[in-house]
Amino acid sequence: MDGVWVARPIPAGSDDFQESMPDRVRRVGLDMDEIKRYYRVSVSPQRHQRLRAFLSTELDALFRLDFDRLSKQDQVDFLQLRNYLQRTTQQLQAARELNTQIAPLFPFADIVVELSEAREAVRPVDGADLAEKVNAVAKLAEQAREDVAAGRMSASKTAAFKAAQIIAELQDHLEELGEFYGAYDPSFDWWVAAPLEQAVKAVQEHKAAVEHHLVGLGPGGQDEIIGQPIGREALLVELEAEMIAYSPEELLTLAHDVWQWCEVQMKQASRELGFGDDWKRALDHVKTQFVAPGAQPALAKSLALEGAAFVKQHDLVTVPRIADETYRARMMSAELQKVAPFFLGGAGILIAYPLADMPHDLKRMVLRGNNRHFARATVFHELVPGHRLQHYYTTRYNTHRGLFSTPFWVEGWALYWEMLLWNRGDFFVSAEDRVGTMFWRMHRCARIIFSLKFHLGQWTPQQCVDLLVDGVGHERATAEGEVRRSFAGDYPPLYQAGYLLGALQFDTLRNEVLREGHLSEKQFHDDVLRGGIMPVEMIRALFLDLPLSPDYKPQWRFYTI
Repeated sequence: MDGVWVARPIPAGSDDFQESMPDRVRRVGLDMDEIKRYYRVSVSPQRHQRLRAFLSTELDALFRLDFDRLSKQDQVDFLQLRNYLQRTTQQLQAARELNTQIAPLFPFADIVVELSEAREAVRPVDGADLAEKVNAVAKLAEQAREDVAAGRMSASKTAAFKAAQIIAELQDHLEELGEFYGAYDPSFDWWVAAPLEQAVKAVQEHKAAVEHHLVGLGPGGQDEIIGQPIGREALLVELEAEMIAYSPEELLTLAHDVWQWCEVQMKQASRELGFGDDWKRALDHVKTQFVAPGAQPALAKSLALEGAAFVKQHDLVTVPRIADETYRARMMSAELQKVAPFFLGGAGILIAYPLADMPHDLKRMVLRGNNRHFARATVFHELVPGHRLQHYYTTRYNTHRGLFSTPFWVEGWALYWEMLLWNRGDFFVSAEDRVGTMFWRMHRCARIIFSLKFHLGQWTPQQCVDLLVDGVGHERATAEGEVRRSFAGDYPPLYQAGYLLGALQFDTLRNEVLREGHLSEKQFHDDVLRGGIMPVEMIRALFLDLPLSPDYKPQWRFYTI
């Protein structure tokens, strides 16, 4: 081996080891995924304790860094990682408190947790003992079902809905026992197969009882809109983590202010179409202008080409050929359209349009909700220069910041382009296109209003639907889809507010940067995309070289109320 140099990695515990901030962020994200994947039962005390310990250890280690010696980019990542760790800790505690409140609705959880964690640890199986425990699950589930049906157990609709989700998860973990041990362990089959089948059936029937008697769902009850309001204090936590320096009440005032501006634009376009100030009649006229069945994919393609060509022609942003060449289009299922009644985009585009077997009234509503003028403002939002271009850049540059995904950057960027093209005055020219575009702007105002009022405990889901129908002019089917998507649990509580607020942030920052004359418009857009996902206030700190500190709090007032 003489003359051959062999690289020796520096062990992580060595005093000489220096972990870069991007590597730290990647490691934290991967470690969190590993812990969650191993400690899989959401109501497990061991899972909670392990996650709390990990988050606390990482937060302590982060604050041992010399913040002042970090580069500005690393300082931004420091603050994003700090917010991620702190908010995840708070969310973990809130979930534990809620689970404790509703625990009587799943009295068999401790046994399922024990069995699942023993399986994960690959402990030796005692078939007789395992059968006793599985049988106990069946009895507890059967008794709980009887208590729910007889009215001896009660809970709010939202709490019961969450309990039903946990019961379904526990059923999955029970079934996994049979998948893991069945046919491999003879004692398991002999002892456990029959009681396990009974236990799964009992848990499944208990879930149905909770949904029917406490949630109020009947056959096909998945169409019911139910969510869990988080309350004002939790909203403040979320706003601080997202670096939004406004209270919920201030944001409601902001949304109403933008709404009033939108109504002025709507009335102007309505007068041009001959409907006077009755902009809802103009909106109804626009909704009738949909393409024939089978023609929606071709419309989407033509609008995609138009949007990409426009930003390239005016040199507004760099569009790599691969980004504009390789995305694919798919049609959306009827089930998905219940929560996503319009286009969706990112790596590609999903197209919403009526399916042949939809009921006639629903078919007409979906047609009207996906007319050509609504589509003109949403296709480029989903593709180039919106989500498709974001997807291209974020998977290639500063990829570690994907851990900090925020709707204020993701959705704010796509809506920002709607605002930018509106402000130019040479893209949305016809009155019909301007009505379609303002429909979406008012829709984003409404998203702030209904999502905040719901989470403040002031509105029901039905009131949220009514705002979209009566205030914005949605078809009822598309309004229900929007509200269902907002509160089903797949999106964080501020997601819907992130569209307009993020767009306003980008618009204000663009004006600041261009006014200083440091960058061209194209350079500004390219730098945002290459910088990766982060709160827009942090992008501002980088562009304007603003001072940061380890205890930095959001302070940017990007919109005058």
